[in-house]
Amino acid sequence: MMTDYSLVFTLVFSAVLLLGLLVKFYLSTRQVRHVARHRDVVPAAFAATISLAAHQKAADYTITKARFGLLELAFGTAVLLGWTLLGGLDTLNQWLAGTRLAEWSPLAQQLALVAGFGLISGALDLPFTLYSTFKIEERFGFNKMTFKLWLADLLKSTVVGIVVGIPILALILWLMGSAGSLWWLWAWTVWMGFNLLILVLYPTVIAPLFNKFKPLEDESLKARVTALMQRCGFAAKGLFVMDGSKRSAHANAYFTGFGAAKRVVFYDTLLKQLSPAEVDAVLAHELGHFKHKHIIKRIVMLFALSLAGFALLGWLSTQIWFYTALGVLPNMSAPNDALALLLFMLVVPLFSFFISPLFAQLSRQHEFEADAYAARQTDGRDLSSALLKLYQDNASTLTPDPVFVKFYYSHPPASERLARMGTLQPNPTGTPA
Repeated sequence: MMTDYSLVFTLVFSAVLLLGLLVKFYLSTRQVRHVARHRDVVPAAFAATISLAAHQKAADYTITKARFGLLELAFGTAVLLGWTLLGGLDTLNQWLAGTRLAEWSPLAQQLALVAGFGLISGALDLPFTLYSTFKIEERFGFNKMTFKLWLADLLKSTVVGIVVGIPILALILWLMGSAGSLWWLWAWTVWMGFNLLILVLYPTVIAPLFNKFKPLEDESLKARVTALMQRCGFAAKGLFVMDGSKRSAHANAYFTGFGAAKRVVFYDTLLKQLSPAEVDAVLAHELGHFKHKHIIKRIVMLFALSLAGFALLGWLSTQIWFYTALGVLPNMSAPNDALALLLFMLVVPLFSFFISPLFAQLSRQHEFEADAYAARQTDGRDLSSALLKLYQDNASTLTPDPVFVKFYYSHPPASERLARMGTLQPNPTGTPA
């Protein structure tokens, strides 16, 4: 019976992998064709504000990234098959099982398995990361990072991953082996607590390892931003400028932290590109996410999905066919918890891809709501002009394929977003509506 289940799941896994590959290939080729077809003419709605050269740069950037994404997709699929049906993960596990590490500590062996998997996967991804940063981003004028800085970031992120990740991984693996049949509930509780802790620690402990954060020095802009936050009933621990320009020409602004640790962070590139009124409008958009409780809703959704995921993992980890169907021979005299965790992480994205349009649609709806809030708190025309500058400066195409958008876009395309804002009532006085 187990053999039957194993064969069925192997077929299901293979079918979903193939179907996902075909759908992703179809979506990417649609995007390339659609953007290329509209490359030579600026959409009428943007003809007065976007030059043909800027429009063509965005089109070329989008097409280049999409084509490179197809190569990554093919390679990633081959790697996934290598880890599973072709026996890569099983080989790594069997090798570690034959070392003295397994005799010394089963938990250490499991940690080594996850660490080995992570290091090998990261090494396989490095050529793509390097090409994307130093070829594609460089070609279109976005990369500002030297190889030395890139290497320093890689080393720092690896150390942070080890220092932060190993303890929580060890605790979860220990719970899997020691907390009984409901280990997944305890592990979920620990995982959620860990995520909330990271939200608090990230702004003050982790982020400063990679970037410099200076208090906003422009007194006029600081007064303007502070007044906006007071109108909106929002309190932050500080207003900071991040040296994003040392890595990229892309611009952004964001809130980080949780509870009393919230910070407002502006990229230095953003402050150079936007007027004070436009910065105000972008910040009002971010405040709109808090006003509509989008952050809380997303955290609650994360909690619910994680609980379902841990419960499913709790069941699958006890099914022998789950391992054998994916090319892994489970340990007979040692824990299989790390194997189950890794296989689960490899398989779940294949299935979740097909419901990704639902989450993308929800995210786009949240962006529309935040835009509407910003237009009530500031002059909506400032938000429109700010967004248009950001779309242009980030080389975001004005003509994405509609079907591609439904699957991948967490933010509405410029045409939809600015058209929707055209229906909003601007509030030039900058007072709450």
